[in-house]
Amino acid sequence: MKKSRYNEEQIVRILRETDRETIAEVAKRNGVSEASIYAWQKRFGEMQGGDVKRLKSLESENIRLKKMLAERDLEIDVMKEIAAKKW
Repeated sequence: MKKSRYNEEQIVRILRETDRETIAEVAKRNGVSEASIYAWQKRFGEMQGGDVKRLKSLESENIRLKKMLAERDLEIDVMKEIAAKKW
């Protein structure tokens, strides 16, 4: 997936500009397509700058918890296999 040249905080700032001006003007000034702005609106909606940071932290925590769960499930499967072979 292609890396965006704007981070989430910059995207939210650009979206807040669209509240005051037309999407076409904001897109032209920031060098992005109107389609990108519509996609960003769909993804970030009514978020503010602080909300984006919180979203990032929640996403990273979610990834960490999913890894922990996968490791735990793997350990349980291994223990079941070991227990089944002993009896």
